[in-house]
Amino acid sequence: MSQEKVLKEERAFSKEQYWEWYENMLLVRRFEEKTAQLYGQQKIRGFCHLYIGQEACAAGQVSALTKDDHYITAYRDHAHPIMLGTDPGAVMAEMYGRATGTTKGKGGSMHIFDKSVNFAGGHGIVGAQIPMGAGIAFGEKYKGTKNLCVTMFGDGAIRQGAMHEAFNMAMAWKLPVIFIVENNGYAMGTSVERTSNVHHLYELGSAYDIPSRPVDGMDVEEVHIAMEEAAAHIRAGKGPYFLEFRTYRYKGHSMSDPAKYRTKEEVAEYKAQDPIEKVKNKLIEKGYATAEELKEFDKKMKQKVLDAVKFAEESPYPEASEAYTDVYVEPDYPFLDS
Repeated sequence: MSQEKVLKEERAFSKEQYWEWYENMLLVRRFEEKTAQLYGQQKIRGFCHLYIGQEACAAGQVSALTKDDHYITAYRDHAHPIMLGTDPGAVMAEMYGRATGTTKGKGGSMHIFDKSVNFAGGHGIVGAQIPMGAGIAFGEKYKGTKNLCVTMFGDGAIRQGAMHEAFNMAMAWKLPVIFIVENNGYAMGTSVERTSNVHHLYELGSAYDIPSRPVDGMDVEEVHIAMEEAAAHIRAGKGPYFLEFRTYRYKGHSMSDPAKYRTKEEVAEYKAQDPIEKVKNKLIEKGYATAEELKEFDKKMKQKVLDAVKFAEESPYPEASEAYTDVYVEPDYPFLDS
């Protein structure tokens, strides 16, 4: 039995925790399903990457850490801010390109930011967020806090030089950063087995003496336990931690990807491990909820998403002048008019 499964067997979670996980994951699942529908109707445009299937990865992180910790990720970035407390309406409005969006409609699906919940954004340059996450962690260490930065990237980014540079520097300076590769197996569409001699991606951390291990990313309990363990190590001043979340996206890499490189049987196999269904079953088994209560709760989450869509559709587009704002940090930047 794996380390995390042993810890899971010994751990008892509260009714409130299971409900928090269920709410967070179900809200994101319904939000992403509606996003896919709206994209098909061309109400949402540009690039769009869904988190369907990977919800436990985000839910277990948020439940294990504090409100003062930071997060940064790639462009599959709708789930984290919503689970951290960003208004789903603001995320939807951003995808609609509306002024009420998280970045005033300028970023779209790939660039959701919310400083108020310490979400440092989704980033479109593959792997670029990895050294940025190390930089956020450096800032926390410099200020003398106990806060850390969760830095996420996909399995396709693990072969970027920026990751290895960040790993080396983070370990040399003992930075408070949890590096997480969300390994959904296919990067943009090519399997790990075809692109790397190292198939167990967590093993790459050993080259830098970074404590590293795999985690079942389809199980929110195991994600939570792994995150607690990593956070305790970091807050003790021992430096970074590297986790490989073995997860699976049910949809293609992006909305334009038909995902023909996978078999229907493989997708069905992973859907049988659905993280939301696992928590749903626990709620029923433990007597924390009835099937009817969960059915009504699902309606509540669907309505919350519909409210987000209504907010986005009723929001104005940004003024043309907004193209010239937020370009420089300094409002009186001396070379702005040159």
